Amino acid sequence: MRAAVLRDGRMVLRDDVPDPIPGLGQVLVAIRACGICGSDLHFAAHGRQMLDMTERVMRGSGGTAVDLTRDIFMGHEFSAEVLEAGPDTDTHPAGTMVTSIPVLLSATGVEPIVYSNHTVGGYAERMLLSAPLLLPIPNGLDLKHATLTEPMAVGLHAVNKSNIAAGETALVLGCGPIGVAIIAALRARGVENIVASGFSTKRRELATTVGAHQTLDAADGSPFDTVQPAVVFEAIGVPGIIDDVLLRARPGTRLVVAGVCMEADTFHPFFAIAKEINVQFCLAYTPEEFAESLRGLAEGETDVTALITGEVGLDGVGAAFDDLADPERHGKILVTP
Repeated sequence: MRAAVLRDGRMVLRDDVPDPIPGLGQVLVAIRACGICGSDLHFAAHGRQMLDMTERVMRGSGGTAVDLTRDIFMGHEFSAEVLEAGPDTDTHPAGTMVTSIPVLLSATGVEPIVYSNHTVGGYAERMLLSAPLLLPIPNGLDLKHATLTEPMAVGLHAVNKSNIAAGETALVLGCGPIGVAIIAALRARGVENIVASGFSTKRRELATTVGAHQTLDAADGSPFDTVQPAVVFEAIGVPGIIDDVLLRARPGTRLVVAGVCMEADTFHPFFAIAKEINVQFCLAYTPEEFAESLRGLAEGETDVTALITGEVGLDGVGAAFDDLADPERHGKILVTP
C-alpha cells in the first residue's frame, strides 16, 4: 500500500508498505482523512532533539525507540472506515466511520501512534487501531471535520486544567493550532471575554472565527497593556514567554502553559512568588476529553470549517509540510489518501 514517510527530514511517498494485519483486539481501517499536526512539522525538523528530550523524561520507563536513519510513520489526527477485525475481536461492523485516540494496544504493550518505524499512522491508505478505543463518528459529522477531534481535545484539556469561570477574562497567547483549539474550548464553555494575541493576521482571523471576542496584533506591543486577564494560556512555546507573563500579569493570575517549548528556558521565580501566580503545565488530553471533543464537533458547539485551509493526497504531504511553515497561508491541511 501507499504511505507518506519521514526520510532524512523530508516526507516522501512509498508504494511498497506491507498491508497491516490486525491482531487480537485490533481492527484494520482505511484512512479517510488525516490532519497535519504542528508536532509532526517540529519532529521533521528537530527529531533528534525531541527524541533526546523524551528519553530523558522516560528514562527507566520503557520509552518508545525511534531510529531516525529508517523510515518513520506519522499521522495522529484521523478519521477512518472499519474494514475488518482481528481474530476473536468484537468491534463495530465494516463500513463504520470511526476515530480514536492515537494509541495501538498489542500483545507487546502500548504503542503511541505518533512517530514509529513500524506502526503505521494516518499518512497512509490503511492502518491498525485498537477495537476498545474506537469512537464511531456521529452520523452527519463531516469526516474531515472529525479529524480535528484530536487537536480540539488538546485545547479542551488546557481549559479544563485552568478551572476558568464564565465571567473571568482569558488571554490566549498564540493563534496557532493549540491556541485556536483553546479559544474554541473557552467559547464552548461560555467564557464571556476571550482575548487572543498573535503576529499572523490570518491566524488572528481564525481565532475570531472559533470564538475570540478580541484579537491583538503582538507586533503592536504587550497584550497586557490592553487587558489584565484572570487566566493566561501560553500557546507559543518559545523561550522567554513564561518570564514575560510572570512579570506583566496581575497578582493572582493563573498561567496555563500549553505551548511545547523544546529549548531550555529561564524565568524569575520572584515574579510569580511576589504575585502568587499559579503556573500549570499541561499536555495532550484524557480519553474522556477526546470523546467530549468529538461530541462537541458533532453537535455544532465548534465550527472548524474555516480552520481547514488545504487538502493534499499522499503524494503532496512533503509540499504541505513546506507550506505550513508560512502561517499566513494555512491553518490546517488535511491528507486524504
